[in-house]
Amino acid sequence: MNTKLGLYIHIPFCNKKCPYCDFFSKTKNSEDIDFYTNELLKSIKYWGNKTDRVITSIYFGGGTPNMLGVDNLCKLLSAVYKNFTVEKNAEITTELNPTYSDSIDFKKLLKTGFNRLSFGMQSANDEELKFLNREHTSEEVKSVIKKAQNDGFKNISLDLMLGIPKQTKSSLTKSIKFCKDCNVEHISAYILKVEENTPFYKNQSSLNIPDSDAQADLYLLACEELEKAGYYQYEISNFSKKGFESRHNLTYWECEEYIGIGPSAHSFFNGKRFYYPRSFKDFYNNNITEDGFGGDEKEYIMLNLRLAKGINFKDFEKRFSKKISGNIISKAKLYERNGFINFSENGINLTGKGFLVSNYIIADLI
Repeated sequence: MNTKLGLYIHIPFCNKKCPYCDFFSKTKNSEDIDFYTNELLKSIKYWGNKTDRVITSIYFGGGTPNMLGVDNLCKLLSAVYKNFTVEKNAEITTELNPTYSDSIDFKKLLKTGFNRLSFGMQSANDEELKFLNREHTSEEVKSVIKKAQNDGFKNISLDLMLGIPKQTKSSLTKSIKFCKDCNVEHISAYILKVEENTPFYKNQSSLNIPDSDAQADLYLLACEELEKAGYYQYEISNFSKKGFESRHNLTYWECEEYIGIGPSAHSFFNGKRFYYPRSFKDFYNNNITEDGFGGDEKEYIMLNLRLAKGINFKDFEKRFSKKISGNIISKAKLYERNGFINFSENGINLTGKGFLVSNYIIADLI
């Protein structure tokens, strides 16, 4: 078994809920935050006692982690160091909302051990930001990135949303140029998905969201423009400069194990998948829902095909002590003829065209 392990900590607080977001979060108040921080500290200690494996990546996600305040974030990270064995050069990320980041003490975050920041930008076009009900402007994003860089951060990621109503190829190209000009190291570019139980879902008939063909065109344009800007694609929705791939994201896609702490957080640990329900009460009572075993052949294929490098046949054989199914090889060759898969003697991977219909192809292969 691989002794390495990822760690995810969920911070479920926001100033207000974005109309497209289905992540578990609530608006904050100081009592909630102090109580929640203390519960996280207890849970970090609990899980630290469950393993002596080395933590290689730590990710504070949300919600909006900076709603907790820098002091609490640093307190939590210090607790992780106290209760787990953390790799010397571990990747340690916190997500941040650009609106509330200009007053953050980046130097304190860096000194405590954070070495990577992920800003929820979504777009560099203010009209699109208003439609998404984001509170920041592109100038605020630029300002806070510059401050973080001046204070010593050398690994910064921006979120970019594709398929926003009124988004054009020109406006998307502008957003990508903005990312390049800010000299960030990583970009996560996601196609807008309208989730149930969100305001966008209830009002989708009036939103004029681009249809699937238009979204596909925007996605392929993003892939092309990001590559021109020096960001290579290593996963369906993730692009980076060489050497700045998100190690924590790769933990998920390479079917490695991780512990998730907080309501709605999922784990894959000691061969089992489980999660905390979307409830503060269940988290506080450590009520965990079992979700079966993980890491089998089908799951490994499904997750690795999200990566640009795809599946390496030797790695598969080493992990499962057998060759990949001949039936999968035969199907993959059929997709290769139509430009959806690259096939070689070393492995298979989806093309850009294949990424657009990855769910269908992967389901067919496995």
